[in-house]
Amino acid sequence: MTENKSSARRTVTKAAQALASTTGAASEQRLPIRKTYKLYIGGAFPRSESGRSYVVHDAKGGFLANAALASRKDARDAVVAARKAFGGWSGRTAYNRGQVLYRVAEVMEGRRGQFAEEVQASEGVSRRGAYAAVDASVDRLVWYAGWADKIAQVVGGANAVAGPYFNFSSPEPTGVVAVVAPQESSLLGLVSVLAPVIVAGNTAVLVTSHQRPLPAIAFSEVLATSDVPGGVVNVLTGSAAEIGPWLASHMDVNAIDLSGVDDAGLATSLEEAAAGNLKRVVRPSADGAADWTADPTIDRITAFLETKTVWHPVGI
Repeated sequence: MTENKSSARRTVTKAAQALASTTGAASEQRLPIRKTYKLYIGGAFPRSESGRSYVVHDAKGGFLANAALASRKDARDAVVAARKAFGGWSGRTAYNRGQVLYRVAEVMEGRRGQFAEEVQASEGVSRRGAYAAVDASVDRLVWYAGWADKIAQVVGGANAVAGPYFNFSSPEPTGVVAVVAPQESSLLGLVSVLAPVIVAGNTAVLVTSHQRPLPAIAFSEVLATSDVPGGVVNVLTGSAAEIGPWLASHMDVNAIDLSGVDDAGLATSLEEAAAGNLKRVVRPSADGAADWTADPTIDRITAFLETKTVWHPVGI
C-alpha cells in the first residue's frame, strides 16, 4: 500500500515538472499583444470613423502601439460633445471643479508607474527624468485645482462708478476650446495646456502629440475613471496639420490654443482660419521652444475667460 502511494507521488511530481517546463517554454515564446488605441470623445472610446490608424514608435524607433488617426468627422463629433457638456460643466461651482481636477491628480498618482514607463519610452528620457515629469504633471494639476475658486477674486471685482449703482466685473468661461498639445513634452506639456482650460469652466477638444500620443491616451483613461463628466475633455490622436484647420475654422469653437504647434507656418494658417468667428487665440512662443518645466501662471487661465460686467441699482 505504501509502495503504491510513493509511486503515485513520483508520477504526480514528474507530471508537475513537465507542466512547469512546458509553461516556462511557452512564456519564453509568448509574443506581446500589439495594442491599437482609440479616440476619447464624449466620455467613450470610439474608433476613428475613417477606420485609419498609424504606428507609434518609441524614442529608439521601435514599435510601441497603433493609434487612431482622427479625421474631420471625428473633430466635428468632438466639438458636438464638448458643446453638449459645456452647460453642465460651466454651471458647476468653481469649488467643485477644483475638487474634480484634484481627483484627476489622485487617479494619475495611482498610475504613476505606467505614466513613467510611457513617458520614458516616448521621449527617450531616463527613468528618473520620466518620474520627475509625471510628478510635475500631478503637482501642476493640484496647482490649477487650487486656483479654481480663487481666480474670480483676483480678476473680478467691484468697480467704482459715478452714480447710485453697483458695478461688478465677473469672469466667465469662454466656451469650447480647441487645444493643440505640445509635440515634445508628451505629458507635462499636455497637462500644462489642458488643466487651465477646464478649471476655468471651459470644455476642450485636445489634439495630442502626433509622435508621442501614448501618455495622452493614458491620461484620457484617467479622465474616464475619475469624476470628469463625459465631453468635458475630448482627445484626438493624429496630425495637427490635418485636424487643426477644421477646428480652427469651426464656428462652434470659441477659442484655440496653438501653444503646442511647433511649425510657424501651420500656426499662422490656423490663426487666420480662427479669425472666421473671432476666436480667442493663444499663440505659440516667439522662439517656438516653450519651457513646460517652468512654474505655471494664471495667465493661461485668464486667456480663456470673458469678463461680464453687471450693473445693479443701489437699494434694490
